[in-house]
Amino acid sequence: MGPHCIREPTAEPRHEAVSATLLQVATDLIEIDPEHPGMRAIERAAAAVRRGEVVAIPTDALYTLVADPLNLHAVGRVFFAKGREPDRSLPLLVSDIVMAEELAKEVSARFYLLARHFWPGALTIIAPASSRVPLKVTGNTGRLGMRQSRSKVANALLERLGQPLISTSANISGQPTCASGIEVFGIMDGRVDLVLDGGPATGTGATTIDVTEPYWKVIREGSIAEKDIADILKGT
Repeated sequence: MGPHCIREPTAEPRHEAVSATLLQVATDLIEIDPEHPGMRAIERAAAAVRRGEVVAIPTDALYTLVADPLNLHAVGRVFFAKGREPDRSLPLLVSDIVMAEELAKEVSARFYLLARHFWPGALTIIAPASSRVPLKVTGNTGRLGMRQSRSKVANALLERLGQPLISTSANISGQPTCASGIEVFGIMDGRVDLVLDGGPATGTGATTIDVTEPYWKVIREGSIAEKDIADILKGT
């Protein structure tokens, strides 16, 4: 499928079992304007998420795979799509700090400082997960990464669904994150159900910080520098 070919929505939903013998899915691609995403495309993506499917979308931190974190079938689909080890957690997109509070067992002063300064933005903050979050989502660690994005596509989808979304980099584990919808389609065709192609995505990916221990630690440095985080957390 070339970059100018768009597959129209299929009439019937697909239901696949997640297993070692999982058949490839038929990946659809829809071109969108990431600054003004059409509601038809957003509803199409929301319907896919409700069915337990995996969707790739553009964000302010490159492309990401989204799915329903409260649906264990969908969680398994994400692990399969990425070839991800089951002991690695899946970060979540949230609509605001209130949603993050509902997903965390506890929210520390450091969490609030960082969220209030950098959200919405490219910072994923790790906190202890509440019992509402399936242990499988946390990679059996009991810890959960959360981020509020600036992406209009992500936020429209969150608003439409009224729930958090799995948000993990659109790539095969160990490979670079895809920076365009066509790249996602080329690499993950047959692994995800739908790609919302918003063209090239800017940014270098999100920074991830763990604030669950006595000493905070940057797990992955992306768009937000560790120095900028240190300035905010100085004295905590």
